[in-house]
Amino acid sequence: QVQLVESGGGSVQTGGSLKLSCATSGLTFTRACMKWFRQIPGKEREWVAVLARGVETDYPDSLKGRFTISADNNKNTLYLEMNGLKPEDTGMYYCAARDSILCGNYRTNDYWGQGTQVTVSS
Repeated sequence: QVQLVESGGGSVQTGGSLKLSCATSGLTFTRACMKWFRQIPGKEREWVAVLARGVETDYPDSLKGRFTISADNNKNTLYLEMNGLKPEDTGMYYCAARDSILCGNYRTNDYWGQGTQVTVSS
């Protein structure tokens, strides 16, 4: 049974940093496509980072340099490090997984976590 459990969200001021965690079970990072998404109020859910097969990363151009996705295989945990946070980064952040070595369309996922809230104040 696959489970994804996010943690690490919170409230920070503009320019601050947060590191989100997604504890996983039932998945092997080298055989999965792992992602972080966020849901900003009034907007569609969007992907913010991808880790394919445990080695290849992808980010939207708008977030490159500020967000970093990584994984600890020994802890079965996915991370999202966010630096230089802005009020527009405020939203619910979700961990997602496609149980396949091929990522394909990033919106295609087999599993989702429950989300963790990130709030950035000005």
